Amino acid sequence: MTDARPVRRPAVTDTSDPCFEDNEDALLEGDRPFTPGTARAAFSHRAFRTIYLGALASNIGTWMQNVVLGALAFSLTHSPVFVGIVTAAQLGPLLLFSVVGGMLADTVDRKRLLIVLTVVQAVFSVVLGVIALDTSPSKVLLVLCVLAIGIGNALYAPVFSAVLPVLVPREDIGGAISLNSVQMNASRVIGPVIGTFLYARYGASWVFFLNAASYAAVIVVLTWVRLPPPPASGTQGFHRLLEGIKVARADRVVGQCLVVIFVFSFFCLPFITQLPKIADSHLGIVPKSGGYGLLYASFGLGAVVGALSIGTVFAGASKAKLTRYGLVAFALLLTLFGLLRSPGPAYPVIFVLGSVYFAVITSLSTVLQEDLEDAVRGKVMALWIMGFGGTVPFGGLAGGALMQHAPIAAVLAGGAAVALLLAWWTDLRPRETVASTAVAPA
Repeated sequence: MTDARPVRRPAVTDTSDPCFEDNEDALLEGDRPFTPGTARAAFSHRAFRTIYLGALASNIGTWMQNVVLGALAFSLTHSPVFVGIVTAAQLGPLLLFSVVGGMLADTVDRKRLLIVLTVVQAVFSVVLGVIALDTSPSKVLLVLCVLAIGIGNALYAPVFSAVLPVLVPREDIGGAISLNSVQMNASRVIGPVIGTFLYARYGASWVFFLNAASYAAVIVVLTWVRLPPPPASGTQGFHRLLEGIKVARADRVVGQCLVVIFVFSFFCLPFITQLPKIADSHLGIVPKSGGYGLLYASFGLGAVVGALSIGTVFAGASKAKLTRYGLVAFALLLTLFGLLRSPGPAYPVIFVLGSVYFAVITSLSTVLQEDLEDAVRGKVMALWIMGFGGTVPFGGLAGGALMQHAPIAAVLAGGAAVALLLAWWTDLRPRETVASTAVAPA
């Protein structure tokens, strides 16, 4: 039986690596070298930079669609439960299909698979736009189409997550993860502003059509770059699906990272799914308005700042400590947000909340990815995506049901309490650090 524990790779020193060619070109052209591990160092690698910019363009379209889907679902029914159902159809497949995507990421041609899955999501986004042309669209067809897009995304996400870190040397993985978090959240800022503007003036269907067109950016950049092949592995079939779980059980840090992301996503993040309900009931902001788009954009802008800070201001800081402190700050801010009753203070508070939220996520992801060997990265990251994306909609669905019977502030305070418990329990320091601390003299 092979040992499932991940082994740290040495820093990349093979000058035949495409990343090394990028750095060598920069030095020969007179560019100053970048500090390893920073966001600037990661962005200096040509393949990473190309994929990164294409993903940014596509994700802007995705977040246009995401924010409008939530607002449309609430406008059709004024039910937080139906909002939760639509979100579960959109993100729930991540919980079931991410492991399959992780298996495929370590088995088949990644470039071809990413292109096929991108086309599938684009086609169903067009279908979604056609459904939304009706003034009273079928709720069943709406949910089924969103589910099809969600399945495509669930297969796509672990493949993309497995590809991104291997486009840079290991010493720059932290910067690459930070930048990827930035583009995810920059799109969360730009997308909602554009999406809510188009939704208020032209209807939801045109937002969905524009999102379908945005997938072309990913297809174009994928044809421009050469992706590394999947690593060789002796395991096949169902055993490959279990290998990520074996790694998590064998490595304390990996296991804790995955437990934290699952628990945090389910219990602490229902406020994201139920933001249309919170905005309407607590803050007097109509979901089909520019004010709601600004609220969502404020949250996304905060997330950009939080993610970028991990690869810049806090590039040299302990990500294990940042995760713990961030969970405490998140709990305090989430409680405060639940107590607000007017839109004015809500914008700065949700900005800071978004910043702390994604500083926690980025720190946690950095700790995890720096601990992984490439041969098991796809399988473990599939578990991460199950927790980070797949658990959120079900937590949101449960949170929506609770909000029909309990005050919104109480539901958010419950999530804050769980974040405090995670801060107390979590210890992501490497095993060597924990051991040295335990034997240190008083």
